[in-house]
Amino acid sequence: MHWHASCAARQNQPGGDALLLLGPSGSGKSDLLLRLIDKGFSLVADDQVLIEKGMASPPPGLAGLLEVRGLGLFRLPFVAPARLRLIISLSSIMAERLPAPRRHAGLDLPEITLDAAHPSAAARAALALEAACGRITQQAGAFAT
Repeated sequence: MHWHASCAARQNQPGGDALLLLGPSGSGKSDLLLRLIDKGFSLVADDQVLIEKGMASPPPGLAGLLEVRGLGLFRLPFVAPARLRLIISLSSIMAERLPAPRRHAGLDLPEITLDAAHPSAAARAALALEAACGRITQQAGAFAT
């Protein structure tokens, strides 16, 4: 299935744990993806993501391309496929303080909402991926059990 989204993986190898950034044009998907890459994540896909059996890949014509608004189009190393573990819906609406766990209806994966413009958005995304993968635990909130 083809999605208008961006995707980053935690490990620099095919099959790494990935998060999918969803939001309308201009919501900050590519900018947050750039900040995640700066934090050590790997590019999977920018702007368009192919998802099949829980695995994310770029469309062949866009593999390795990242658009950086105000600078242009860059070719970067990428990993694919990567196992989707978390959906991040981008919104400028203030998130709940302690959100209840929820799952994305179409992909049946844990889903959170973040403001991509928030200074800690990349750190929050990285922390959420660790929680979604079960590598850290949470007392209350989106990943509490």
